[in-house]
Amino acid sequence: MAARSIWNGTLTFGTVAIPIKLFSATENRVISFKEVRESDGSRISHKRVGAETGEEIAYGDIDKGYDTGNGVLVLTKEEIAAADGPRPKVVDIELFVKGEDIDPVFYDKAYHVGANKGGEHAYRVLLAALEKSGRVGIGRFVMRSREQLIALRPIQGALGLQTMRFADELVDPDDLELPEMKKKPGEKEVKMAGALVQMLEAEWEPEEHHDTYRTAVMDLIEAKSQGKELTVAKEKESSGDDLMAALEASLAAVRDADSAGAAKTKGGGTEPTDEAVAKTAAKKKTSGAPSRTSAAKAKGTSTPKRAPTKKPTGPSKAKAKKDEDA
Repeated sequence: MAARSIWNGTLTFGTVAIPIKLFSATENRVISFKEVRESDGSRISHKRVGAETGEEIAYGDIDKGYDTGNGVLVLTKEEIAAADGPRPKVVDIELFVKGEDIDPVFYDKAYHVGANKGGEHAYRVLLAALEKSGRVGIGRFVMRSREQLIALRPIQGALGLQTMRFADELVDPDDLELPEMKKKPGEKEVKMAGALVQMLEAEWEPEEHHDTYRTAVMDLIEAKSQGKELTVAKEKESSGDDLMAALEASLAAVRDADSAGAAKTKGGGTEPTDEAVAKTAAKKKTSGAPSRTSAAKAKGTSTPKRAPTKKPTGPSKAKAKKDEDA
């Protein structure tokens, strides 16, 4: 079933106008729970009641109130709508900037942009121009009675629109109570941390990352529905304040995991068959890469979390031949 557009309007830049439609680019996969009473599982309902009187208030009687400091000023829905003024359904691109100049912290919700009837050719031209130039269009449009700052950029081979936060919506790190840097990091610490970063380096493969919390909760629900006894997982122990020891242990754990993986694929010095390589790759694709934290736990240490990476399933043919000649 084809996705339905959630907004239809016109995209403009300069004197060019392209009829477009928007589709949500993300899907909420959060597990939804119901509020119930623990003793018997009866559902909980919420009512809107007046804080002073305790009387239930109908939704249609509820308006917006702004605290001025000297009391609450009530604004009706009509008054708030009048403040926005008459605005056509237009995405107005005001300027184009370099994509790398935008800090990702400004990006918010993402949408796919489709071409409406009559806008197909201009849509493709604009998409090609943005892909070639590396520029991102910055503009505004009104959605759900709110003006949105937006970025128009290529996403997965099509035009994408992302709502953005305004600069005054970002929290300045200087306003936070962050720990002070009492001393500069040691050269050896930085070198070891850099080595660990390099060893854990991998290609970004978003499909390899999964919501393990949601999976764990669904497993828990399945187990409890079958009457199985549930056990509470113990909290992981901290690596302590000895940063050098933690770095050394992490490096050792990664090396041990790499060595163990290489030993399994060598198979006594013989090269694995193409079928074995394919099976190993398929298994990793479905179950994920081997956990490096298990090696660390065996040594009583912990390692930083990392993105799964595909490990080589066997030595190259050139290396195998060199070993045989030796």
